[in-house]
Amino acid sequence: MKNHNSKNNNLRNSNSKNQNSYKKKKKKNSEIMVITWMFTLLFLSLAGYITYYSVTHQQELINNSYNGRQQILIAKNTRGRILASDGNVLAQTVLDDEGNEKRVYPYQNLFSHVVGYAVNGRMGVEAQANYYLINSNAPLSQKAALDVSGEKYPGDDVYTTLDVNLQEVASKALGVYQGAVVVTEPGTGRILAMVSKPDFNPEQIADMWDELIADDESSILLNRASQGLYPPGSTFKIVTALEYIRENPDAFQNYHYTCNGTITRGESRIQCYHGSVHGGVDFKRSFAKSCNTSFANIGLSLDRDAFGQTLDLLLFNQKLPVAFQSNVSRVDVSEDTSDSDMMQVSIGQGTTSITPLLLNMITCAIANEGILMKPYLIDYVQNSAGNKVKSFTPDSYGKLMEESEALAIKELMRDVVEEGTASKLKGLSYTAAGKTGSAEYGTVKGESHAWFTGFAPCEAPEVCVTVIIEGAGAGGDYAVPIAKRIFDAYFGL
Repeated sequence: MKNHNSKNNNLRNSNSKNQNSYKKKKKKNSEIMVITWMFTLLFLSLAGYITYYSVTHQQELINNSYNGRQQILIAKNTRGRILASDGNVLAQTVLDDEGNEKRVYPYQNLFSHVVGYAVNGRMGVEAQANYYLINSNAPLSQKAALDVSGEKYPGDDVYTTLDVNLQEVASKALGVYQGAVVVTEPGTGRILAMVSKPDFNPEQIADMWDELIADDESSILLNRASQGLYPPGSTFKIVTALEYIRENPDAFQNYHYTCNGTITRGESRIQCYHGSVHGGVDFKRSFAKSCNTSFANIGLSLDRDAFGQTLDLLLFNQKLPVAFQSNVSRVDVSEDTSDSDMMQVSIGQGTTSITPLLLNMITCAIANEGILMKPYLIDYVQNSAGNKVKSFTPDSYGKLMEESEALAIKELMRDVVEEGTASKLKGLSYTAAGKTGSAEYGTVKGESHAWFTGFAPCEAPEVCVTVIIEGAGAGGDYAVPIAKRIFDAYFGL
């Protein structure tokens, strides 16, 4: 009997062990399956993301110099043309006497920075539109014929928003000065002209490369229009005025100040340009006459945290929403900003720096009832048969300011023309509004860059012009006449 019970117990123990072993094995298998599915899902997610990224970043990936696909396309396709808005050729690939491909630029220096170059790296539209230029959407029948003859396919052509006439006028007006000009449509964001000087002949880039990159003094390869950083001087009073209006809705009625030519806080002293004394001024006259002491006084009254937020809204200290290369404009204002620094910031001096492009964008937003349209250079891409492959349409960035605020600033800028420092634009067949600036720089007292930014016609703005001339002096004397020549050309005068 004992043996029988012992056998039963052993059998039960054996069954129990088998069951436990089975459960453990089942649990272990389950864990392995969970881990397997986790890794499978991770792999599928990674594969899905790589596929998605490849599709959405196709241009970026192909443009990467490490991507062999780019070299395959370059070997198979002839680089497409770059054209102005009216069809004038700005860049094209031709064969030299020995049958080698050569990139030529019919206007040579005129579009050097904005169209750029495609050797020793790429710049300008040559860089921005590289994906389209090295691809070919030629008809299959044409490709088949070219395959038979052993010729390369024609790359797609890129039509820009650039206007040859306005580019020529702006370049000639800037003359021998170093500086930049930006001409845009405020209602669309189309860039009509973009000039930077000193310039260069893109056909000579390969031969002059070592010399150009060694030229630190003139920074000849820098596109000053979108990458140059300058103290904005009195053009920044647009920004200071906007913040003051936001904090003081009654600014036009209740602001009064007596300018005796200087204002002092501690050891910091601000004076009006060339020692001018403006006497009693209200808000509008302070802006029209570009009174430094009045605006330093205005700056001291501002809520510095609120001002910092306004600067962020106006795209300072951040990358601009453009598809081409640009620099970040800098200005720092917070509750820790000292009175001395605040006075400097309020008149666009101190450590404040801005690109002509950003100043143009702010000006366009004022002209466009507070709404900023993203600046763009490429209008559409077309294949060799004349069919559009890709079109680029105006794209709104959003509001930089309320419509009422834009109208108030526009009124101030109109007075600059009618009663202030931009009087050379007064009494013409079109109306204009703008702001001049004379921005001091360096260590030599009195050296200043000449600025102007504005738009026309004032009632329904069609064109916006921003000009900077390095080291020229007063904006009203040097930058405004250049803007006038561009406005005249735009309106066919």
